[in-house]
Amino acid sequence: MNPSPSRPRGRRVRAVLGVAVAAALLPASQLLAAPHASAAPAASAAPGASQSHGADTAARSADGGVVHFVRSHGHLVRVVTHGRYGIVAADGTSAVPARRRANSGGLQYNGGVVQHSPRVYLVYWGSQWDNDSNGIQPYMTNLFNGIGTSSDSWSATTTQYPDSSGTGPSFTGPVLAGSWVDDSAPAPAAAQQADIAAEADAAASHFGVAGDPDAQIVVMSPHGTSPDGWPSSGFCAWHDYTGSVSYSNMPYQLDAPSGSRCPNAALGGKLDAFSIVEGHEFAESVTDPQPSSGWVDANGEEIGDLCESNFQDVTLSTGTFAMQPLWSNNDGGCVITPGSGTGSATAR
Repeated sequence: MNPSPSRPRGRRVRAVLGVAVAAALLPASQLLAAPHASAAPAASAAPGASQSHGADTAARSADGGVVHFVRSHGHLVRVVTHGRYGIVAADGTSAVPARRRANSGGLQYNGGVVQHSPRVYLVYWGSQWDNDSNGIQPYMTNLFNGIGTSSDSWSATTTQYPDSSGTGPSFTGPVLAGSWVDDSAPAPAAAQQADIAAEADAAASHFGVAGDPDAQIVVMSPHGTSPDGWPSSGFCAWHDYTGSVSYSNMPYQLDAPSGSRCPNAALGGKLDAFSIVEGHEFAESVTDPQPSSGWVDANGEEIGDLCESNFQDVTLSTGTFAMQPLWSNNDGGCVITPGSGTGSATAR
């Protein structure tokens, strides 16, 4: 995909150094997204794993994405990919996000939508998930059953960012709206981005949320798989959108090799990387669900990209989770809990 000079560049997540540092994302794939996507047909939820069928590199959607035709759940479906957007610091130290913040000027609105009532749908892709000996599924359930409740002040930072309607994100209860173990077939050993988009489409069809701008699908790949070249492609996770549904590519973080910069056990918890990395993708999908048409800075950085260090434990009603700070325009910096601030962000 050729970057469009009129849009901020997207960022790819890179892994993070060692135990005490954050998931780092290198701008490996500088791919751009225009504000709105043309709707791609939802994949059928019939049994069968996704498999890339090929992409016509000359074919572009109305919003500039690349059109692919993918075999998914027994059907050939059309999906559109725009890039890989998401997390993190480049070298696993606080120096890189600090340099980004120094050159940032804060988040700016680019004319697109934000999620007004965010809802998360977890899809555990593949029959490999029938064995979850590390307890990833209950961990993710507890995380998203805690986010959005009265015990959660972490996500409140996102509420200062409205879209052109004047409405911003709001939270009135758990954001988790559904979980699905798609065990109709094994997940591909090496899914491509189009395969992941097709699985997100299938999940949107399964949950009945195709076309819902407030839905975000988290595609959880199982142990032993390498979605989009992970872990050697320079990211811990990323997000994009298909049709109008936002989705995240969430690899099996415990498979990161020794020396990886993905933040496993960042604060001493075995599953810390899952909450840090997916928490980052969640917040960015809320404030920039169709990258980069929501809230990004002048360099294309999103709400999590500027704050990829200084992880802290956040206590929710469902447990304690390692999380990263988020950028607050109101506070002029990275916060775990928004302060009093002055003024509010305005969509112009």
